[in-house]
Amino acid sequence: MFNVDKIREDFPILKRTIHGKPLVYFDNAATSQTPQIVIDAIVDYYSNYNANIHRGVHTLSQEATDKYEEARIKIQKHFNAKEAYEIILTSGTTDSINMVASGFASFLNKGDEIIVSALEHHSNIVPWQMLCEKTGAILKVIPMNEDGSLQMNEYHHLLNENTKLVFCNHVSNALGTVNPIKEIIDAAHKVNAAVLIDGAQATPHIKPDVQKLDVDFYVASAHKLCGPTGVGLLYGKQEWLEKLPPYQGGGEMIETVTFEKTTYAGLPHKFEAGTPNICGGIAFGTAIDYLNTIGFNAIAKYENELLVYGTQELLKIEGLKIYGTTKEKTSVISFNIDEIHPYDIGAILDKLGIAVRTGHHCAQPIMNFYKIPGTVRASFSFYNTKEEIDLFIEALKRAKKMLA
Repeated sequence: MFNVDKIREDFPILKRTIHGKPLVYFDNAATSQTPQIVIDAIVDYYSNYNANIHRGVHTLSQEATDKYEEARIKIQKHFNAKEAYEIILTSGTTDSINMVASGFASFLNKGDEIIVSALEHHSNIVPWQMLCEKTGAILKVIPMNEDGSLQMNEYHHLLNENTKLVFCNHVSNALGTVNPIKEIIDAAHKVNAAVLIDGAQATPHIKPDVQKLDVDFYVASAHKLCGPTGVGLLYGKQEWLEKLPPYQGGGEMIETVTFEKTTYAGLPHKFEAGTPNICGGIAFGTAIDYLNTIGFNAIAKYENELLVYGTQELLKIEGLKIYGTTKEKTSVISFNIDEIHPYDIGAILDKLGIAVRTGHHCAQPIMNFYKIPGTVRASFSFYNTKEEIDLFIEALKRAKKMLA
């Protein structure tokens, strides 16, 4: 049985007070909180077997290597990658995206086309713009609808024999929209284009099966998945990872080095130059285990209850408008109240112990579409409660009264 009170006991930070008020943490789309079991894994690493990996014959190095590679296998199984070496451990989603963008600079020619969606985070826009500037490729955009969904008919019209790459987020960080990525992937493959899906916002709520999706690349970050910051993953099909050149040169990613020529290591080490975030990778595996113990079906069901309840209660506030109203969405609500600036609302909420995100959420094209400076974004996780939503609603009413 899903027991939110018991789950909340796993998160020490939820016992905090902010300005004398109990913490209500509704900024989960930016960073999720960390359960004690993950914190313990971090402490255990530094307390008992802190050493570099893959390079030492001594006991600590072997123990650290085994734990790190065990974590890679946990991540492989979670995402159902065919092979463990198809999981590249990176510093996060942005690093993973840039790794692929850098590699594709070798393949693109002037006039080739790249497609992104109008719902992207800046980290899934800027690297492709830089790639286009470098190669002469053309960036095209799938337009969005008023409800925050993509205009899929337009996407199909954009695809042609010049399309080499398609990039889309699985879930919009600003609106919570769940995009039809299977349709996007299948259509792109019909014109022999590769597809990268940004799963940073999806993976806390959805357990993706990369083989079933038939996706070429899938990226995500541990800190959205109850893990530490500074670590993430790039899944790539073996054939694509073998084609791409290394992203960085240095230790670990080599097979042999002479001053005349260097040969590169096999997967995954070809893309993992230098000393990695060893502790972070191990803790990422622990976080994956923790979430799977709760179960993603249970998480999705409970978070949807929070989304429905929160939406219902927010819409009772006069002058409040929600952005992103598609049926398929995760537990994210972006809104504004009348002409009040979202920053001002967020500042008052903080004084009342409630953490939300305000601004453009690194998704300025979305804000430009709606002709607004930004939104207040409340994002719920499986450790939040309806009682916290009630506190949030009361605080919002107070903020509106103060700022009217």
